[in-house]
Amino acid sequence: MAKKGQKQKQRTADEKYKIIEPLLNMEKGTWTYSKETGINSGMLYSWVKKYQENGMRGLENKKKPGNPLSKYSNRKKLSKEEQLEYENMKLRIENELLKKGYLMKGDGSIVKFMK
Repeated sequence: MAKKGQKQKQRTADEKYKIIEPLLNMEKGTWTYSKETGINSGMLYSWVKKYQENGMRGLENKKKPGNPLSKYSNRKKLSKEEQLEYENMKLRIENELLKKGYLMKGDGSIVKFMK
């Protein structure tokens, strides 16, 4: 079990299935099995439910989208092409925010919602 502030362990679909197999076969109860494995009972229940609804595909990890600008903003030297891609991406994001009713001032650092 991860302590507060630590990153949670990413498990593969096969690992999750091996963990919940005794629950699926009704060999153990969720609460007692949770104490044995150190995995939250809500998480175990969620995995069982996902498996019952979608099979092994339900246990696969979903990739979360990250910040597309971080790849450019964390580097000091960008090539001309990368500078253009970075500027283009910033403008696209600003355009989407304006469509949703946000008001931008200056370089976009001050954003105010107007509806």
